[in-house]
Amino acid sequence: MNKKTEKDHKTSGTIALNKRARFEFHIDERFEAGIVLQGWEIKSLRAGKGQLTDAYAVVKNGEIFLFGSQISPLLSASTHVVPEARRTRKLLLHRNQIDELIGAVERKGYTLVPTAMYWSKNRVKLELGLAKGKQEHDKRDVEKDRDWQRDKQRALRSHNRVG
Repeated sequence: MNKKTEKDHKTSGTIALNKRARFEFHIDERFEAGIVLQGWEIKSLRAGKGQLTDAYAVVKNGEIFLFGSQISPLLSASTHVVPEARRTRKLLLHRNQIDELIGAVERKGYTLVPTAMYWSKNRVKLELGLAKGKQEHDKRDVEKDRDWQRDKQRALRSHNRVG
């Protein structure tokens, strides 16, 4: 039998989401990238201590790096390692993907925004979005549309209860 154990359920799935990215940016294309991590960071991510709220990606010397993501160290981390929660982490992508991202960022004015961090086959992956910033009126339209959808659902539910 091939049953998943409790441990497998715990380590699969999403580690961190960047919900503000969808609100602040129009995300045109998404890429899956690996991340270069240290051992204590993996342990912290397994405990759910990762955040992407202020994170962004930058192209430097033909490579892509993740800035501003926070992985809080566990208290039980090794004593010989000095953990740095907001260190710069290198992202792992294929060369043709990196070239495509560099072209979009430098020529077309796109921004690289991390949208999610998750487990894939016991490895940490980062979903990187190729995005353009939204204007203030775009954000208001999104809010208005979300409020309308919520009100519409409430009306449908109350109508179905009465009828």
